Amino acid sequence: MALYDTLRRAAYVSTPDASPWTVDYLALPFPEHLNPGVLELCNIGRTEQHRWQTAPTRRLDGALQTLAPDLIVRPRHRPPATVDGSALDDFWLYRRSGDDHPLPDPLLSRFLTVWLRTLGRPETLGTPEHHRLLLKVATGIEKQPPSWQPVSGIALLQTPTSKGGTAIPSALQFQLATDELARRIAALPPYTFEGGELRFRTVTRGPRQQGAELMSQPLQHVTGRASWWYSILLNVTLHTVPFDPRPRLHLHLGVRRWATRPRTDTGRLNLRYQGATSVYLRPALPWLPGLPLSSRWSVARLARDRQAQAFDWLGNDPAGLLKGLSLDSAFPAPDKLLAEPEPWLAEDGSGIQAAVVHSTRMGAHAVGTGLMPQQRSAIIAWAEQALPDGLIRVPDLKSCGTRSAQPANARPKSITDQYREGTAQLRRVALAVDARRRTGTDGVPTVEIRLLWQSNELRKSATEALIGTLGLCGDGGAPVGSADQVEAVFEAAGPGSPVVLEWQAPELTVQLRCLPLTGGLADPLQLDPSVPRRGARLAQSVSSRRSAIRDHLLADGAVPGTPALALVEIAHPSVFRPADTDPKFAMRLGCADSGVLTQFTVVPDTVPRALGAQQESGGSLPHRLRSAWEDGLRQLGVRALPQLSNDVDLPADLRYAALWMVKRRKDGPTLLPKHLPVAVLVTPAAEHVGLAQVQGWDDDPTVQDWIPYPELLLKLVRKAEIDPTDGHPPQPLLPAPRSAPDDAGDPAVPNRTSWRANLAQQRRETASFIQRMLFSLRTTSGRTVLITHSQNSRMHWPWLQDGRVEPDAVEDGAAGPRGLDPGLRLVRIRGGAGRETPQGWGLAEDGGDNGIYAGLWGEELPAGVHRPLNHRVFYSTTRKPVTFTKTAVTLDRLALRRNSKGNLVNEVGKQAWNPALVEIAVLGCRSNGSAAGDRPEALALAMHQLRHAPEYTDPISMPLPLHLAGLAQEYVLPMQAEGGEQDPEQDDSGDAAAAVDPSLAPAPGLAVETDPEEEGQLQLF
Repeated sequence: MALYDTLRRAAYVSTPDASPWTVDYLALPFPEHLNPGVLELCNIGRTEQHRWQTAPTRRLDGALQTLAPDLIVRPRHRPPATVDGSALDDFWLYRRSGDDHPLPDPLLSRFLTVWLRTLGRPETLGTPEHHRLLLKVATGIEKQPPSWQPVSGIALLQTPTSKGGTAIPSALQFQLATDELARRIAALPPYTFEGGELRFRTVTRGPRQQGAELMSQPLQHVTGRASWWYSILLNVTLHTVPFDPRPRLHLHLGVRRWATRPRTDTGRLNLRYQGATSVYLRPALPWLPGLPLSSRWSVARLARDRQAQAFDWLGNDPAGLLKGLSLDSAFPAPDKLLAEPEPWLAEDGSGIQAAVVHSTRMGAHAVGTGLMPQQRSAIIAWAEQALPDGLIRVPDLKSCGTRSAQPANARPKSITDQYREGTAQLRRVALAVDARRRTGTDGVPTVEIRLLWQSNELRKSATEALIGTLGLCGDGGAPVGSADQVEAVFEAAGPGSPVVLEWQAPELTVQLRCLPLTGGLADPLQLDPSVPRRGARLAQSVSSRRSAIRDHLLADGAVPGTPALALVEIAHPSVFRPADTDPKFAMRLGCADSGVLTQFTVVPDTVPRALGAQQESGGSLPHRLRSAWEDGLRQLGVRALPQLSNDVDLPADLRYAALWMVKRRKDGPTLLPKHLPVAVLVTPAAEHVGLAQVQGWDDDPTVQDWIPYPELLLKLVRKAEIDPTDGHPPQPLLPAPRSAPDDAGDPAVPNRTSWRANLAQQRRETASFIQRMLFSLRTTSGRTVLITHSQNSRMHWPWLQDGRVEPDAVEDGAAGPRGLDPGLRLVRIRGGAGRETPQGWGLAEDGGDNGIYAGLWGEELPAGVHRPLNHRVFYSTTRKPVTFTKTAVTLDRLALRRNSKGNLVNEVGKQAWNPALVEIAVLGCRSNGSAAGDRPEALALAMHQLRHAPEYTDPISMPLPLHLAGLAQEYVLPMQAEGGEQDPEQDDSGDAAAAVDPSLAPAPGLAVETDPEEEGQLQLF
């Protein structure tokens, strides 16, 4: 792999002396005079407790955006916009001056009337009272129709700054600036490549979506007799960086794949039954007579109608509202679109063009994801032609320290037998140290581990994997005889009489207790349909299975409160339908009740064919089982800590604390968001080089101290109780015609107005947790780096937001910011979620191929110059994971290319991989400009090296202490919701912060929350 000294990013800022980038608009205020009448209409038949307080407009906004894609629709419930510190009159609808009118006034009035007909409770629609109020409001529209006003010279990137010197764009600028740059890119001549061209069109974005999006025409990839379709994506987003007074625009490239392969048994696409699937639409005629034809793509969603047992356009989506209009271009019939999706992709101008988003649950796709650096940089260079005057690319970054910046004990590329034995010995030493600490005895300890198995194939492979993981000798005294006789012995085992395999090593004795999972312990949960509430059904079933697992292990001698480990074999999640019947969470809780930590592995025969191929590419069954044992042993506190290299000028006894917010999603079993702060403390073990002591903060009022990490995991189980009174009956996705809920999910619903109050309470609880945790660090000796994660924690700890943070200070309560304690440093990690860190590539010299870049990167400063505040942000990238070592940086997603041997190759089906830029912001240190002060780059380099944990095959996505804090969520989060369509915001960019770390990937059961006040996260409530 070529080495690169320079990293180039697709991020852009205004030059300091540039004139403001301004655009003229025509704007339409919301007709507030209609609000009283609309509220009367909405509140017919509602009790005082459930009355609306303001007009619900979410469906209206989305439908307007679909009907007139060239409109810019602003969310109605929003904080006031400001530009350069002064208030700005914000409007409801915007359109660029000089463009064709995207929604003439008569059509807008007609559309508002159709919207009014849908308001109110289903049983009130069509009643005399509803008709009277509808006529009253419609008359008000006719007498005083909305009128457009000129708004001249809106500055798109000129912003005020926070006390910390960070740019604070207004919510309006997040929307207008990205839309304007997207329009400029769409106006460029097509991007040409060998054999074709890309014609990008803008995509309709809802008022609560982030940034702007452009998408190329559908492209065809033929394999044999099959055709596969995809498009290239280009996203534009606006972001800020701590202590930088200029906001920056990011360009992100990716691939969107289209679903074109119906199932052979049903004859239609395999859409998910829960949730909705996005469909991109572009009509050949305007939706309504009198509208101009837009070149933009619109987006609608398909969902399953539980009453009709068929798929239809989502009733409370814009498509459902548009059914009330007489459209010239009707939406495609769902049954025809899903049965024959490929003809709808044709761009022949004869009818509507429709493309259904592909998801992994539909099976494999022959087109790979992402673009490699050379092609990515070429398309970005083409898009840069659209930059307005005064907007330039941010300065290139230079490598900090050594090229790879790896720790002293980094995992070598080539694994030797000597390295394997050394690693196994380190694990045995760590297990022995932990066992002696728990028992308080000296000598050679005995460590018990359990294997809860279902298939003989996995039982045998798991035993062999444990032997290899710990470097044990022999078969542990396994039963002898024929294969049938041996299997009979294992199958006859039970609680209290397991098959025990034992190995003796110099450091410890290992006992493996093999127990078959009998009696339906791993079967799907049985949900009682007679129980009316979802939460109650689930709580009852989980409680029953939890008790059964607990009793099973207690009968085998497990001791509650004394951490032990079990590897548990369970069927693949796809086997459990509906997803609520997955017993994994109940089994984890039951095991934890008996003092047993769990690591799950999948029954080989239950892995779906498509997923099986993917898993095999990542390693065979023995390889995956060995990884499972390693993950399980880490829960017991077996931790190898990266040893900082000599160029990291930090104290050898430096400790690392990490904060992680565990959150459940609203669609979890309780249907309410829950939060729980988790903190871990990693201290290098003085007596064993390369090992670390890992502790967790116990905030129980009777403890409030650091306890061993395994004990923390077991105590977290108490936080995972499912409240049977908290569940609500699931609402149908598609109500009967004309009975769609009034903007379901709109935050103006009175029952939902407690969201902000709940958040305020959660923030107060989080602040109290942080205060107590930081006080404990202050009262103990040693220096500590507190590592936090921006996207994960800023919602509950607002101090981490770009617009709030100040250098070398901390705010952990209502008292306001204060200086850091002498022994504390504060570092914030930010990943690529929400496209908050830019895409980049290693910049080649002398016209070579741009490529993969690994190391720590920062802006170059002259020698001897102290690093200023706005240069305290660094970026960490890692090498290719082992599964992508043969992927060329010149891989071509669009056409054939010649490889190094001169042969033409087609690589459209190969997966791309690029390292995501992990931002490391040194928010607080002892930086006084003197030699005695901290070097921010040294702290950043330590964070980078902590991603290279020697016990992992590939680097992890965040520093090891933060990774450990995040792993604790497995003991708090309930089972995942049914997987489905990849989030439309996910662009298959091929960027990855790590090749491992699956437990911290955004999963259906895990909330990835964004803060409406935070940079680039424009979700207004």
